[in-house]
Amino acid sequence: MMNDQTGLDRSPSGVSLYWIPLGAGTPVVQLSGWAFEALAARRQHRPRRDLYHAALEVRVPEGRFMIEQAPVPDDDQTTRGVVAGGPVASRWAGRFRLFRYEVRCWKDGVIPDLAAAVASPVTVSTDPVRAECILQTLPAVPAMVWGRDQAGVGDMWNSNSVIAWVLVEAGCDVSRIEFPPSGRAPGWEAGIAVAGNRR
Repeated sequence: MMNDQTGLDRSPSGVSLYWIPLGAGTPVVQLSGWAFEALAARRQHRPRRDLYHAALEVRVPEGRFMIEQAPVPDDDQTTRGVVAGGPVASRWAGRFRLFRYEVRCWKDGVIPDLAAAVASPVTVSTDPVRAECILQTLPAVPAMVWGRDQAGVGDMWNSNSVIAWVLVEAGCDVSRIEFPPSGRAPGWEAGIAVAGNRR
């Protein structure tokens, strides 16, 4: 297993997924995620699980692209390959940069804390058509409110939703993707459901 910025499958074209522990390297996010999962587990009468954040590496003849949803650190979007974005918590709050997220498709980019990824990389596809389709489709990702269940599917929209959405839209078989042992990825089902409804 390799958890660097390159990925295990070195075929010229392909799609690899990484499961990064939520809040890796960011104690505040880690603590809030732990509290969220503790409450969710209690409400659903189940054991608490580890939470994960998904990111993609897409390889095509033109280069290697790192894809993830992240907070907006500044206005220099071109450097990070930003292709889409949306509000956090509410549409109104999204007028301020602090309450916005961005979707990156960063050529030769870097994903923070990728070295902490668990059970990764996961080879999603080695089909060059699927890889190209992800890059072409990603800018059309719905600009839904982060942290809200706008689609009414019982799961909130977040970074995992973006990854699941673009994989489904590109025709990848997400049913074969497994979460790390004793883990889950909130928002994953929301992305699948929104993509399915659009289709």
